[in-house]
Amino acid sequence: MSEATTKPCVLLAEDEMMLAMMLEDRLQHFGYQVLKAARLPACMALAESASIDVAILDINLAGETSFAVAEVLRRRGIPFVFSSGYGDDGLPATWKEEKILQKPYDTHQLISILDELRKT
Repeated sequence: MSEATTKPCVLLAEDEMMLAMMLEDRLQHFGYQVLKAARLPACMALAESASIDVAILDINLAGETSFAVAEVLRRRGIPFVFSSGYGDDGLPATWKEEKILQKPYDTHQLISILDELRKT
């Protein structure tokens, strides 16, 4: 849990601005602090050093995959879920066991998955 707040912190890696804003509102409504990153370098920087409890990683960030971010989070022991409008199509075997949120997001499924990940 983040030290600066009692709210759990979620890293939101999403390159579609309107979707990121909508998700941020939903997550804040359910008591999450949100760190957003729309591009891979910013997302990597946050994944490496920020106090994060859980992450939502859009697989495709402006034409680059978020798998390197997932590796950093895995190394740090931070649970994450991938998000995609394409399901698990094209997902490498290395990541097939990870949870995937299908876009468009269902709020109850989103919060349920984040709560489940935080318990692991």
